[in-house]
Amino acid sequence: MYKLRDYQQKAVDNTLKYFRQKRDPAVIVLPTGAGKSLVIAELARIAKGRVLVLAHVKELVEQNHEKYESYDLKAGVYSAGLNKKDTEDKVIFGSIQSVANASDDFFENFTIVIIDECHRVGLEQETQYAQVVKKLRSHNEDLCILGLTATPYRLGLGWIFNYSHLGVERTKEARFFKQSVFELPLEYMIRNGYLTPPVKVDIPVTSYDFSELTESGRKFTTDQVEQILKKQRRLTPLIVKNIVNITETYDRKGVMIFSSTVKHAKEILSYLPEGEAKIILGDTEASERDGIIDEFKAKKIKYLVNVSVLTTGFDAPHVDVIAILRPTDSVSLYQQIIGRGLRLDTGKKDCFVLDYTGVTHDIYSPVISDKKPTPQSVSVQIPCPKCDFENHFWGRVDDDGHIIEHYGRKCRGGVQDPDTFDFKPCGYRFRFKICPSCSTQNDVTARECIECRATLVDADAKLKQARLSKNAHILKPDTIELEERRDKRGNPFLEVRYYDFDAKYLSEVHYLNNETSIKKFHINFLRSHMGRPEFELPITTIDEVLRFQRLFRMPSFVIARKQDKFWRITEKIFAEEL
Repeated sequence: MYKLRDYQQKAVDNTLKYFRQKRDPAVIVLPTGAGKSLVIAELARIAKGRVLVLAHVKELVEQNHEKYESYDLKAGVYSAGLNKKDTEDKVIFGSIQSVANASDDFFENFTIVIIDECHRVGLEQETQYAQVVKKLRSHNEDLCILGLTATPYRLGLGWIFNYSHLGVERTKEARFFKQSVFELPLEYMIRNGYLTPPVKVDIPVTSYDFSELTESGRKFTTDQVEQILKKQRRLTPLIVKNIVNITETYDRKGVMIFSSTVKHAKEILSYLPEGEAKIILGDTEASERDGIIDEFKAKKIKYLVNVSVLTTGFDAPHVDVIAILRPTDSVSLYQQIIGRGLRLDTGKKDCFVLDYTGVTHDIYSPVISDKKPTPQSVSVQIPCPKCDFENHFWGRVDDDGHIIEHYGRKCRGGVQDPDTFDFKPCGYRFRFKICPSCSTQNDVTARECIECRATLVDADAKLKQARLSKNAHILKPDTIELEERRDKRGNPFLEVRYYDFDAKYLSEVHYLNNETSIKKFHINFLRSHMGRPEFELPITTIDEVLRFQRLFRMPSFVIARKQDKFWRITEKIFAEEL
């Protein structure tokens, strides 16, 4: 039979506990190689009714079915691509395309549907997944829906579920999956010897420069990538030569190369050792594709080049080199690519990761759903002063790795009732916008007060209004300077100057000579300028301001308006507001 690992048993137990209380769709997050097939097998074995296991490609259907039956269990297959359409078995492994077109009586008596690679499922009603779920629910309103994935987030969407069993609110936005019942980090798998350690190799040759695509924050097209590669075409033979040298020097057994476009893939293939490499494209015939994959798994060829077709549903444990020659802003896709080389195999000690894109992601980094505010932003861990939850936000660190600023807005922690699964968010706001009508704290990007519904002006609107006004001036600061000065009466005050790249500046003045002026300074300057807003500095003097100025951050934009002959700063806009 089979024996579950501790974390696999925990995943099963958590799933059972959840579905005894709820029927909202749930997710299990397991890294590549964590043995999801065993979790599926156990859930199917103990299910009282029929079980449908869905996947989006025939290779994954076949792989899941073969592993299931290797545990001395019996199941059917419903997939036109595999020339099988079983309907009577208790457990059916099916491709979504075939099942979506099945007759109505196929959908009877299923108590649970398990969706592999479930990050592909959204709220859209016209998809095949939505059609299948609708048909299943028409026969069973109490249907349990469970998704499995290694990457529970999508580029442009973020997290695919709302709440985590770890006590985290991943997103407030509507999601098909409501709850993750179990999550296992990749680092755990590697540390405990369940996966091969990835080793990033320092590349001695140059990399492609895709920065003009990836730093724009917008999706890029194949044509745009082609234009970049055309400008840098002399680099490809150098890069391929480097891949081959590393492979031969360290006696690597299997190399997967992920290329940017079809043209790029064919160029890469032309520089690889003849007879040792083959290519798989999106339009490669199924029989030819299967033959190439079989050759690669049998180690008859060493190099396998592909374009976006082998990131999931592909299992070749001997792969010990992953070469990335395609840009991506998606941490999810990056992790899927590297995951192709992390399975254990006899004699395999590690997997080389060769990244030639210049846009490297950290495979261990937690995913942050917020947009990256600046190209220099890195993941930082910030504890909540209210509930102690460790938040992962974008931020900046100094040369020693100390956090000097973060862009977090609200604590993502909370408390989930273990019996009802009701979630109560912490609610602490690191940064906020105060409603001028009722003084309620709102998110810095809010356009309407959550309490009184008063209209709030967002950062983009402020900038747009200022650009259209003859009496407004917008400055993009390059440096900030704080200095103590004295007025005509000899009273000390703090002058803050914001300089742009041309050394032009706007300034503001703050007095700290009584309780009221100190309170004003805390509200108008300190609250927004603190790089770490959770730290409350009891500043009461200008000397203290100057002493702690290293803790202050600079705004992205400063807006001033003309008053008589002078410019008066009226708004400051920071990175997380944009």
